[in-house]
Amino acid sequence: MRRTISRRLIGLLRDCAGTNMIEAAIVTPLLLLLTFSVVDFASLFYVYLSLENGVSQATRFAVTGQTMTDPGDPSAQLNRAESIKLAMRQATPTITLNDSAFSFSHMSPPAGAWTAGVGGPNDIEKVTVDLDWDLMTPLIRPFFTGGKIHFTVASAMKNESY
Repeated sequence: MRRTISRRLIGLLRDCAGTNMIEAAIVTPLLLLLTFSVVDFASLFYVYLSLENGVSQATRFAVTGQTMTDPGDPSAQLNRAESIKLAMRQATPTITLNDSAFSFSHMSPPAGAWTAGVGGPNDIEKVTVDLDWDLMTPLIRPFFTGGKIHFTVASAMKNESY
């Protein structure tokens, strides 16, 4: 009787049926976590580079002193601040930016301090964009405050004499 029990036990321990399923159950969540983490960090880099490019394009538009026509009403012109926001949104079509994300400041050449608002001819124009980006991977979120990362991107250029 003891021999048959020990033989059965040894036979069960040597049986390999189902080991692939157990290995897959252990490895799959780890691979998914790694994959989503890589995607999360790639999206962070994408957002940062897009914001940098967009704010640079918006500042380049701002220094010309031009304004754009209102997309909702082609017969009306936007003011300078709204035109700069539109230029930024056109440069970053995949990122949704609220009006509160933008801030404008300028500095007159002899002055040494930034003043809020868009500047005039020969002023130094600064466009700043602040954005909170939500992370999607649950195990990475605790490393960032509120599960978000905050981006602040700014660009400054001297306005043309228009």
